[in-house]
Amino acid sequence: MTVVTNSFSVNGATYHPVESPIVVICIDGSADEYLDISMAFDKMPNVKCMSKQGYRGMVRGALPSFTNVNNSSIVTGVSPAVHGISGNFFYDTEKDKEVMMNSSEYLRAETILAAAADAGRKVAVVTAKEKLRDILSYKMKGIAISAEKANQAKKETHGIDDVEAIVGYQTPAIYSADASLFVLRAGVALIEKGLADFLYLSLTDYMQHTYAPETKESLDFYEAMDKEVGKLLALGAIVGATADHGMNAKVKEDGSPNVLFVEDMLQEQFGDHFRVICPITDPYVKHHGALGSYVVVHVADKSIINEVKNWLAMQPGITEVYDKATAVRVLEQPEDRTGDLVVLSARDVVVGRSPQYHDLSALDGTLRSHGGRYEEMVPMIISHPLNETYKKKAAGDPRNFNIFDFTINGTNEGANV
Repeated sequence: MTVVTNSFSVNGATYHPVESPIVVICIDGSADEYLDISMAFDKMPNVKCMSKQGYRGMVRGALPSFTNVNNSSIVTGVSPAVHGISGNFFYDTEKDKEVMMNSSEYLRAETILAAAADAGRKVAVVTAKEKLRDILSYKMKGIAISAEKANQAKKETHGIDDVEAIVGYQTPAIYSADASLFVLRAGVALIEKGLADFLYLSLTDYMQHTYAPETKESLDFYEAMDKEVGKLLALGAIVGATADHGMNAKVKEDGSPNVLFVEDMLQEQFGDHFRVICPITDPYVKHHGALGSYVVVHVADKSIINEVKNWLAMQPGITEVYDKATAVRVLEQPEDRTGDLVVLSARDVVVGRSPQYHDLSALDGTLRSHGGRYEEMVPMIISHPLNETYKKKAAGDPRNFNIFDFTINGTNEGANV
């Protein structure tokens, strides 16, 4: 079976794929300590081998450190300022409406996946969460399925029929380890059956939201994940893995959620001038209760923005506050999809709106979440040695959304120019 190796360009970057299957994995929510502890317990021999023979380092993700934002960055190779996805949820000022940003209509950049398909590769996107499928498969000719709704995939809409039969597993519950494992198993099956040779596999962070790295449940999950990575390597794939964000416990010493309700705080101090948006908001309430470490604030009275910014910056648990112009520059945000102020919180603190907007009763266990600066740094692992050009790039400030570049060009001596 001939594999097409045509080069292709998208968003200012050119990619030079070789014949080997290309697999990029987004291990959703995988802070580096999950890998460290799992390897220390000898749960991940294949990933440990990748780290030794190829490359392992830390890279900077996109902010806010949320799923939609970073998955969009990974598949486009650019920051939110360019691709336009600034959260899972935002306030559309033109429509005066708070909306989910889970549709490709909000994406402002072409994807690496669509470009690879246009260049002749057999491309497949497998995501755990259905909410991502539309964005990731934007303008793409190929296979695009989610683990969450695998049994609903049809050839005419998803590029494939009979997913459960092909993968050999039934559609999993989204709140389970199996949701992520199904994604990896599907990747293995698609390569084995010659259905794909260029894959993006995006997992879900239910396990990381629910279990700390050292727990048995977490160790068992990473061990099972490693077995599937081993199968991908055995099929001759060049594998790159990174995360969309890290994960931290957001609790007080007594284990209760450590929450600052910013809208309530502002209304008490300044009156009724504010709309606080939590961009982490999505349908998966058991993950985080719509509480993360990043919120945007829309201020009705523009004359008080600077006063509000200075007051917020002095509040315990709040670590960074930016006005819109600074957020666009420092946080790489699309200007029309962010607020008048952007607020980030401490490692152990989440920021929310008001108690009535957040259902903490749905959480499975303690509150572990993400979104801010303390979940920005994530691992990047490449299965094959980097060429000299990319060794130098790795020593600089690589981003998690450079993962396709590193996996394809970084391991290709022919691309060492």
